Amino acid sequence: MIPLAARFDFWLIAVCLGRIFIHANFLVYAACMPILAQTWSMSATQAGTVASGFTIGYALSLVASAWLAERLGARRVFLGSAAASAVAAIGFAAFATDYASALVLYTLAALPQGGIYTPGIMLMAEHYPPERRGYAVGWLLASTSLGLAFSLVVSGGLVGLGGPRVAFLGTGMLPAAGAAVLWWAMRDTPNVIHAHGDRASVLSLLRARPNARLLVAGYTWHSWEVLGMWVWMPAFLAAGIALNGTERQHATEIAAYLAGGMHVVGAIASSSMGRMSDRIGRRRVMLVLAVAGALCSSGIGFLVAAPLALLVALVFVYGFVAIGDSPVLSAAITEEVAPAQLGSVLAVRALLGFGAGAVSPILFGGVLDFMQAAQTPTAAWGLAFVVLGAGGWLAVWCASRLEATPGSEYVPKA
Repeated sequence: MIPLAARFDFWLIAVCLGRIFIHANFLVYAACMPILAQTWSMSATQAGTVASGFTIGYALSLVASAWLAERLGARRVFLGSAAASAVAAIGFAAFATDYASALVLYTLAALPQGGIYTPGIMLMAEHYPPERRGYAVGWLLASTSLGLAFSLVVSGGLVGLGGPRVAFLGTGMLPAAGAAVLWWAMRDTPNVIHAHGDRASVLSLLRARPNARLLVAGYTWHSWEVLGMWVWMPAFLAAGIALNGTERQHATEIAAYLAGGMHVVGAIASSSMGRMSDRIGRRRVMLVLAVAGALCSSGIGFLVAAPLALLVALVFVYGFVAIGDSPVLSAAITEEVAPAQLGSVLAVRALLGFGAGAVSPILFGGVLDFMQAAQTPTAAWGLAFVVLGAGGWLAVWCASRLEATPGSEYVPKA
């Protein structure tokens, strides 16, 4: 294990910085969706399928990269995925010109992205002890939120300058810078391959470990809620701004900035809640945040026509509580599963979680299409967000069932 020296904290900062740039094109489609739906003549359901295609590609990437990292080493897969992400981002920027091409190329752009997530969690587990693991995983996931904020802010600015085509091209070039930073940061990091021995199957392990099973299920429903919210939040904010009398393209630009701010709040949540769970226990933090997130999902859509200041404040609260339990779930699973099996369990978790997150934006769009035909935007957005809230309440149930021993709180293992 690499000593936890000051140099190692610098390593963590460099890794997080590289990931921010890798994510530059992650939400460019979501930022441009209100305009693209009109210029490409897409229904809300079709618009949701492009985002879901990205999520499906990302889910497949998470599964493959976790499986490969377990066998080839997390560092090797992490860096290879960074380089491939840069190439795929440029391909989407150059050739996505309509619904069909965007559906294919945005899905392909997602395929390498998972390799800078699950192998990253494995790298944190290799290098940080349990008492600091929530902190490390929290900052890793905070860099995701900052990357998504960066993606939305850059996209919003470029949309204002020249429309979606300029946004695609601008955000498509930035992941190459992220890949360069990650390669530089990892130049002295060893590639660790854990001895497998006689390993039980993942399904056997999950059957035998109730906490691990609940953590995987909780992550699945957390992903249903959060990924659906990430896809549709820029369009929701744009709708709210437009209802206050702002022109569509300007509303889209402002919504991208505000959604970016929501992801900055999410970064604060990831870093602080991961550390908080190191101090007071994983279960307690997970449960409070899951309840708060489910309440937000169940109610925020009905407030689309609320005064803008109130709406933005609620969106920021939503952004905090919805993502705050993500590093806690990830830190907890590394403590329930041996290193030799962690990649396989993360692969199953990714398949279930991002599979759920691929379905929820489509159902959300379907509800919008159905309800908007009746010309009731408040009810349309409200019921669409209730679809996400259903997953949030199931995540609450999973968190409430976590136990180390009957009647005890779930806490990190020493």
